[in-house]
This record gives sequence, structure tokens and C-alpha cells, in this order.
Amino acid sequence: MSMRKISFVPEEFYHIYNRGNSKQTVFLTKDDYYRFLALLYLANGINPFEFRNLESDKLFDFDRGEQLVAIGAYCLMPNHFHLLVTPLVEGGIATFMRKLATGYSMYFNKKHHRTGSLFEGKFKSEHVDNDNYLKYLFSYIHLNPVKLIQSDWQKVGIKNKVEALRYLKDFQYSSYVDNGQVRPESIIIDREKFPEYFADKRDFDSEMEEWLSYKET
Repeated sequence: MSMRKISFVPEEFYHIYNRGNSKQTVFLTKDDYYRFLALLYLANGINPFEFRNLESDKLFDFDRGEQLVAIGAYCLMPNHFHLLVTPLVEGGIATFMRKLATGYSMYFNKKHHRTGSLFEGKFKSEHVDNDNYLKYLFSYIHLNPVKLIQSDWQKVGIKNKVEALRYLKDFQYSSYVDNGQVRPESIIIDREKFPEYFADKRDFDSEMEEWLSYKET
């Protein structure tokens, strides 16, 4: 049996990600995305819950109890997801990710009439062991949706920076949108547990714009 190479330590930071089995799409509809977003909130607590007992417009009002992790950033892509987290309790990441993956896989398989593993094995994780890397991940995670409108942008350079920034700000399945507006899903994010790298929204937008000027050499 393979063992995970890193241990999850409270007050340390981790990049968590996973993709669909055989790179298959794991978000087929808006409801799929919304269910995963709801689980990012509901599964991040010690209180049990059942969706059938919750009103759909009050999912983010549920008392989930003590949090397991703090989420600093996330992005959902059609066939994978990224999370930036720090555990708040011992075993917090493992418990949270088990609840998240199990809950979403059961929902997805039932709704889309499929069986078997939805995700590609255990979730992947990287320990964020320096400040520069942590700051970079806030941009890296939130820039993922640009690939949906220009898949080769990092190789050939962005064709339309204004369009890309507008797309990112309108993309509802990323925490980047919470940088400019307050919505029920904003409660998923707990930035107080992360360093404050950006003075305000304009500062963060400038950082994103600078990364969009990047081109592989």
C-alpha cells in the first residue's frame, strides 16, 4: 500500500488537487459545480449534514461546527480542481478531503448514472514551504480558467489580456470572484489564516495582470 509522502501539520500550507479518473470531466452541469461548492463549505466542519434536509438557498447558512481546514483559494475546472488550505486541527485535511470526495462522488454517480471511482486515486498534495511559493499559488490557482479560452497562453503569450481578466472576474467557480463581490459562496474562504499579500482588490488584480504577461521562454 502506498503511503503519502508528506504529513499535514496545522499552521502549514498545502496545495491540494485532483482530477477525474482518466482525465474525465467531473463537472458536467452548473448543478455539479454548485454541489461541489456547497460541499467545500458543508464538508469543512464536524457537524453531520444531509442535503435532503437542507434548503437549497440556505446551504451556506448551515451550522457546520468547528472547521477542519481554512481554505485560502480554490478553482474548479471541468476535469480537475485546486485548493489552497491549511489544517486547523490534527487530521483536518484528510477528514475534509474524504468527506468532500465521497460526498461529491456519490452525488455525481447517482445523478449521471455511473459507477466506479470518479477521481484519479488519492488527492495530490504539495507542501508550500516558502513565502514566494505561497504568494504565487494565489495567482496560479486563480489563473487556471484562462486555459478554457486560450489553452496555449503560457506558451505563446496571452492574445487578449482585457478579455482574459474579464473572463476571470466572471468565472463563478473560483474564489477570485470573491475578491470583488460578496456572495453566499464567499463564506468558503477564510483568508485570515493566510498571509495578506495584497493590500486591496486593485493590488491583487495588478498581480494577476502581471502574470498574464508571462510567456514561457
